[in-house]
Order: sequence, then structure tokens, then C-alpha cells
Amino acid sequence: MLPRWELSLYLLASLGFHFYSFYEVYKVSKEHEEELDREFELETDGLFGGLKKDPTDFEWSFWMEWGKQWLVWLLLGHVAVSQMATLLARKHRPWILTGYGVWACWCVLGLPGVAMVLLHAIISFCVAQFRSLILSWLCSLLLLSTLRLQGVEEVKRRWYKTENEYYLLQFTLTVRCLYYTSFSLEFCWRERPAERAAYSFPWLLAYVFYYPAFHNGPILGFPEFVTQMQQQEVGSPKASLRVLILGLGRLLLWWWLAELMVHLMYMHAIYGSVPLLGAVSCWTLGGLALAQVLFFYVKYLVLFGVPALLMRLDGLKPPPLPRCVSTMFSFTGMWRYFDVGLHNFLIRYVYIPVGGSQHGLLGTLFSTAMTFAFVSYWHGGYDYLWCWAALNWLGVTVENGVRRLVETPCIRDSLARHLSPGVRRRLHAALASCSTSILILSNLVFLGGNQVGKTYWNRIFVQGWPGVTLSVLGFLYCYAHVGIAWAQTYATD
Repeated sequence: MLPRWELSLYLLASLGFHFYSFYEVYKVSKEHEEELDREFELETDGLFGGLKKDPTDFEWSFWMEWGKQWLVWLLLGHVAVSQMATLLARKHRPWILTGYGVWACWCVLGLPGVAMVLLHAIISFCVAQFRSLILSWLCSLLLLSTLRLQGVEEVKRRWYKTENEYYLLQFTLTVRCLYYTSFSLEFCWRERPAERAAYSFPWLLAYVFYYPAFHNGPILGFPEFVTQMQQQEVGSPKASLRVLILGLGRLLLWWWLAELMVHLMYMHAIYGSVPLLGAVSCWTLGGLALAQVLFFYVKYLVLFGVPALLMRLDGLKPPPLPRCVSTMFSFTGMWRYFDVGLHNFLIRYVYIPVGGSQHGLLGTLFSTAMTFAFVSYWHGGYDYLWCWAALNWLGVTVENGVRRLVETPCIRDSLARHLSPGVRRRLHAALASCSTSILILSNLVFLGGNQVGKTYWNRIFVQGWPGVTLSVLGFLYCYAHVGIAWAQTYATD
């Protein structure tokens, strides 16, 4: 560890950079409020007095609208049904929850939605009976590809009166794809008939129609789901009530923070205005980047926090919630600790089966490339997603290459002989600042598209060289020290 005074300095500097850059974003938001209101129709909901709200983050607005209409009540209904089943029919609880999941799906997606989910599950189950990994993967990719066929999209749109209903079906089928893929591949890996006893069609339906994670995740592997469901480890009503109250308190706090951000800073609307994004100051540009990625983090604390809370009430262990992005200082850490469920899926079902790190450097590069190719295609396969995936592949590859180089005996011994632990720590932070700068850029491409990424690249790394570039790397150097200290504490705990 570095001296306490030095770490405190880095922490204060990081907080100062955050708050000052956010203040600059707030000023620009208010200065251009009328212009942004005309272009993007800012909303006034009365939540924070007379402050207007930026509604242009589609995902947040979409899920908040659905939450008000249906999802909150259906999720509360799941809690009630689950607790009653635990008290009155514990052995039959998985099948009672399956029936409730089918009914809840019917309420929001109608008969066509239930039929589509059921059809995908049946096809995947039938193909899995051949016990071929290649066939199961081809089946999953084929079913996923049907979600992007224009003719199929037009048919599904005709089933519903609003676009939001169609998009809810699309999101649901996209997430369900990972679930029935997990079941199929696990079934293929089971050698003995006794091991395949739990891999039956009723358990597949229980897994696919488990409602808390039905529409948006998080991702929980089939072995973990079925094992924990069969164990029937559910707390007492008093303990469940305590978990529910504490969990709701945290969720309300995160929701309030996310709403406060979109009322004070119109970062999504500014990203949608290319001329304005190109004209703001570098401080504002940095604040927009920080605000965008932090809002994404807080948003998923809510979107994953709700189902995670219900899963704990059911006696399941959900994947850990995302770790704060301001403490991330590497591509590897971002993938490992933000969406843990998706990361576990990719490692177990894509990276390792393709070869992983067991076939030398070229095998590792190929396995990593296939993993990012799949995650890009699963998210939609748009041009900006391929760019995002390429940046992440490059970042992970370079980080792993540097790590392997430093861990070679000659380099490791030379560094230990000539550099003190404190100097090695500072060198680590300096390298991490470079990695973090590209990590933030890749996240901005994912959240804002290629145009936003090009604007940042040109203004920070091309037009801003050397002053702005070195200043950004200096700020990220402070962030890296905080993140490394956080990671050490997290590992110790």
C-alpha cells in the first residue's frame, strides 16, 4: 500500500474531478435547456420541483414505463405466490412459479409472446437431445438470428398495438436465448443418464419462465438454478421481510440517484446533438463521459437489483451486482465485475469450449475474439457494436500480454531488484490510466455510437494533443490508484 496521505490525495483529486466536471455538464445543460427541449422534448414530472428531465435514454425510459404499467405488480405477485408456495406446497414451488411465470408472460406479451418463448424452448430442447455442442450452438444462433429478420419483425409488430410491446418481446427473447443455451449445453455435457435426470423439459420450462429474470436478466446458469431450487433453502418469513425492506431501501436510493442525474444533467440529449457535443469545453466533455458511464452503472443497480432481490427471497443466489465503474481500471476487471452473470456465461459456454488459453497464444486470441464476436451479435450486431467489441478485444489482449510479460521470471526479478514496491504500484497506475482511457472510449461507443466515439477520439487524442491528452491521463492516473486500492480491499474482504 502507498502512504495514507498519498492515497487520500488521489481520492480527493478523483472526487474533485468528478464533481467539477459534473458541474460543467450541469451548466451546459441549463444554458442549452431550451434548445434541447425543442429538439428532444424534455419532460416535467414534478419529481424534483421544476427541474426538467432528459427522457432520451431509451432503456431507462422503457423499463420505467413498463414498471409503472405492469412489471412492479407482476413482480410483487411473484413474491406473494412464492412465499405462499413455500408455506403451503414447498415441494411443488418450482412448478407453481413456472405457472405464474407463464401467466405473467401472458399478461404483458399475450398469447403470441408465450407461444414464441415456448417455441424457442421446445426447439432448443429437441436439438439438445442429439447431445451435440455444435448443433446446440447452431440452433441458438439460428433462433437468435430470427429476431433480426425484417419479415419476422413485421409479423411480430402486427401482434401488438404499441412499439413498446414489440420491444419487450424482443428483449425477452434475447435474454431467454442465453437461458435455453445454458440448458442445452449443460445437457450435452452430462454423460450418465443419472446426471441428466434434472435436465428434463419441465425443469427447462421452470428455468426459462422464472419471472424475476424473465425480461432483462441477470443471467443465472442452469446448474445453479436447478440445484438451488431443489435445495428449497428459503428463509423464515421474518428474515424474508427484513431482506425485502433493506433491499427496497437500497433500490429506492439507487432509483432516486438515477432520476436526479437525468434531471440535473442532460447528457443523453447532448450526445444526441452532434454540434453541441463538438462545441462544449473539454471539462464538460470529460464530465459527460463520466456521467454517462456512471448513469449506466446506477441504472443497472436498479434493473439488476430488482430481480436479484426477488431471487434472494426465493432462496437463490443471484450474480453480484455491478461494481462501481469509477473503480474500474482495466478491460478485464470491467468484464469480470460489471455484468457477472454474462461474464460467467461467456467464459463457461463460449471462451472455454472454443479452446480458451489451452492452445497457446493464437488459441487464446481466437477464443477471445469469438467471445467478443458472440456478445456483439447477441446485443444486436450493429456496426458500432462490432467497433465496441474490437476495442474490448484489443484492450483485453494488450492487458493480458503486458501481464504475461511482467510475470516472466527475468522481468519480474528485474523490476523487484530495481524498483521499490511503491514505484511499481505507481507504474501500474500509469499503465492502467492508458488502459482506462480506451476502456471509457469503448464504453462511449457502446452507449452513444460511433459518432460519439469519433468526437471523443478527435477532441481528446488528436486535437487535444498533448495538453488535453496528458491532462486526461493524469486524471485517470488518480482514478487508477483509487481503483487499485479498492480492488485490494475487495479481494481482502
